[in-house]
Amino acid sequence: MTGVQTCALPISVMVKTAGNPGGLPPELFDEFRAALANNRAQYFWDLPSGPFYGFNRPGVAPQPGVIANWWRQGMQGGAKAHYDCIKAFSETDFTEDLRAITVPTLVLHGGDDQLVPVDTSAKLAAPMLKKGELKIYPGLSHGMCTVNPDIINADLLAFFRK
Repeated sequence: MTGVQTCALPISVMVKTAGNPGGLPPELFDEFRAALANNRAQYFWDLPSGPFYGFNRPGVAPQPGVIANWWRQGMQGGAKAHYDCIKAFSETDFTEDLRAITVPTLVLHGGDDQLVPVDTSAKLAAPMLKKGELKIYPGLSHGMCTVNPDIINADLLAFFRK
């Protein structure tokens, strides 16, 4: 691989298995699939209204435009693709893909990510990268790039400049 890696990095495997005892319980992903299948429009409203951006935390004001935009983007996708995506992102093992990345890679993670806990994701993925750099943002959510661009963009620019 060449260039600078800036995309979202998967962890090796998100779901709890015998080989990944620190993973998230499979029932959590079953709940996501059930909520999506039961009422996709509500699912795509509830997730950004709460844990995705941390709007369910005390003192964090929801941003209606951000929620509506997340809902709009979600509703444009296919229901079957969304359903299958939950399996793909939770059960696919990306270990060898991470180990194959040889360019400088900045791994950013919110310390209050309620969807993908930092201890079971970024802290495991970053060491697999040959030139990985991990930056954890205490108190920030999974959607930190959208709701905290002043912090995230400054760090991205600093990384690109070096």
